[in-house]
Amino acid sequence: MSLSAFLAKNALKVDNVKCVVSERFVDENRNPIKWEIKTITGTEDEALRKSCVKRIPVPGKKNQYQRETDYDLYLGKLAAACTVFPNLNDAELQNSYGVMGAEALLKTMLTPGEYADYLTRVQEVCGFETTLQDEVDEAKN
Repeated sequence: MSLSAFLAKNALKVDNVKCVVSERFVDENRNPIKWEIKTITGTEDEALRKSCVKRIPVPGKKNQYQRETDYDLYLGKLAAACTVFPNLNDAELQNSYGVMGAEALLKTMLTPGEYADYLTRVQEVCGFETTLQDEVDEAKN
C-alpha cells in the first residue's frame, strides 16, 4: 500500500453542484435559474464554527461559562460561504434587497421553506450525512 493516493495532486476534486433553489428566479425564457454550490475545506468549516460559538454563563456558578454553538448562525454562514452563484457579496444585489452581508441577503432572497431546503442541500454538498438540524432536534429529544 502506498500513501501516494493521499497526496493532494491525486485526490479527486469535489465538483460544484448546480440546482434550482427557487422557481421564482427565472431567465428571459421563464426557466428557473440554477444556483451553484461548492464545498469548503475542513479548515474553513472549523473557522466558521468557531465564529459562531458563544460563552453562556453557567447558572448558579459565578464567573463560569460554557461554550455553545449557535447552529442557526453557523448554517447561514456555511450556506453563504458555499454559494458560488449567485454572488451573494455583490453590492448591487444586496442593495436591491436593502440588506448588507451575504447571510442577510440569502435569508431575504429566499422564502423560509426555500431557505430551509437550501441549507439542507448545502450540507449534503459538504458531505454531511445527517443535517445539523437533525442532530439538534435529536439532542433536544
